[in-house]
Amino acid sequence: MTEIWQEVEKIIQPIYQVGGSVRDEIMGRPPNDYDFATPLLPNEIEQKIRDAGRRPYLTGRKFGTIGVKINGELVEITTFRQEEYREGSRKPDVTFVDDITADLSRRDFTINAIAKRQHRYIDPFGGINDIKEKTIRSVGSANTRFKEDPLRMLRAARFAAQLGFHVDEKTQKFMYKKAYRILRVSKERWVAELDKILMSEVPSIGLNILMKNRLLDFILPEIAIQYKYDQENPYHQYDLWTHTYKVVDATPPVLVLRWGALLHDIGKPFVRVDKKNPDRGTYATHELLGADMVEKLGRHLRFSNERREALVELVKNHMTKNSPLRRYDTSATKLVDDKKEDFWKQYWNH
Repeated sequence: MTEIWQEVEKIIQPIYQVGGSVRDEIMGRPPNDYDFATPLLPNEIEQKIRDAGRRPYLTGRKFGTIGVKINGELVEITTFRQEEYREGSRKPDVTFVDDITADLSRRDFTINAIAKRQHRYIDPFGGINDIKEKTIRSVGSANTRFKEDPLRMLRAARFAAQLGFHVDEKTQKFMYKKAYRILRVSKERWVAELDKILMSEVPSIGLNILMKNRLLDFILPEIAIQYKYDQENPYHQYDLWTHTYKVVDATPPVLVLRWGALLHDIGKPFVRVDKKNPDRGTYATHELLGADMVEKLGRHLRFSNERREALVELVKNHMTKNSPLRRYDTSATKLVDDKKEDFWKQYWNH
C-alpha cells in the first residue's frame, strides 16, 4: 500500500485514501483494491495524470472518477462529490464538492466512510469505533440509504459475512421494511452479492440476515419458505432452513458447490408425503423436482448456461453415493451436542 500511496501522492495533491482499503488497513487485512479522493475536478485530475507521463482511464469521468495504473494496478481517483437520487432511479445526479466530510456522508456504511491523509484518519461518522465493535451501521438514515440504492441491503449482509460483523438493529429494521425495494435492482447484481456471501468464510451469517429481514422472500422465495419448516423426519432433527445453511457452511468454498448446497433441498416442501403417519414427513423425488426448479430458477437469475447446468446436476444427484454434496448434506442432518458440533466445524474447515 505504501508504494501505491507514494506514487499517487506524486501525481495528485491533495489526495485522500478512502473506502474499503482504509477499513481493511484498520482491521489489519490486505485490501483488494484502492480508492482515492481529491477536491480537484475531473479535468484537473486527468491533466495531472497526463503531466506525470501516465495514461488516464476515463470510463468513470462523468461521475468524477479517473483511473491510473500504478505498479500494474488500476487505481481510481474521484473528485469529492455528493449524490442526489430522483424517485424511482438508482442513478444519482452528481454534484462536485470541496469537503471530504460531505463526500464521506454519501457512503453506505460507517465502516466504509473513513478517509486517510498521510497518517491521519478522518472519521466523522464513527466508523473506527464500529470496526472495533464489529458493527455494520448505515451512514445517517438507513431508510434514506436503502431508498437511494436498495442493493445496499445485500451489501450489508455481504459485509457481515465477509468480516464476521453484525448489522445493528436500526439498520436491520429498515432492511426489513424496505426489503421489497430489492426488486428494483437487476438480478445480475443480486447474484454478484450472493456469490460473495456464499464464498465468505461463514456464509450463514449473511444468509440468515437475508432470511431474517425478508430479502430472501423477494430474491429466493423457494428458499424463504424453508424458515422454521419442521421436516418431521427422524433423520433430520433440524428444521429445513437450519439444515440448509449448515450444509452451505460445511461445503468447501467452491462457488458452484456452495450454490448447490443452498439449493439442494429446494424441492422438499412441495413433495412432502405424510398420509399414513402425520408425525413423519417423507420426501421421495424431491431431488428430481428440485432439479427442475433449479433449471427455471437459473434462467430467472440469469445464470450462465454452464452454472445452471452444473447446479441442475448437483441437485438432481445430491443423494447419490458419488455426489460431491452428499457427505456435507449428511453432516448436517442430526442434532449433535456442542462439542461434536465444534469438532465438525473444525473438520470441514480443513
